Amino acid sequence: MCGILCGRPINNALFISCLLIPEQKCTSDTCETENESAQLEYCINEDLLVLGWIHTHPTQTCFMSSRDLHTQAGYQIMMPESIAIVCAPQHQPSHGIFRLTNPPGLPHILNCNQAAMFHQHHIDNIYTKASNPPGHVFQSDKLHWYVKDLRPKN
Repeated sequence: MCGILCGRPINNALFISCLLIPEQKCTSDTCETENESAQLEYCINEDLLVLGWIHTHPTQTCFMSSRDLHTQAGYQIMMPESIAIVCAPQHQPSHGIFRLTNPPGLPHILNCNQAAMFHQHHIDNIYTKASNPPGHVFQSDKLHWYVKDLRPKN
């Protein structure tokens, strides 16, 4: 399962206020969003910025797979502060907040032309933790947020 992290700038900081659940097709190893126009329309109507994404690794540990790296590159090229949250409920740590390094991670992924869905990247320091320290993300239980589910009701 995956979601889109949306929010607004306040006093030169970005605050996530909405977990947007898009229409999606998921397998045990992948999640692909669908009907992106509905996501865009919701964000425009609610004056929200896309600040990153969240997804699960139901049976794997908490890390960024090659597919995750390519997805994150798409977010990060549009907004350098974008983050990826990985939830791995069967393992410790059970979640992580990540971003591609820049350089070397973001340019390496943007120049990758490997066709396989999952493949190796043979460079060090391709991604890093975004939570503080050492990163730019602060977590607080005092912030208010909500979930907006765009999936069709059956």
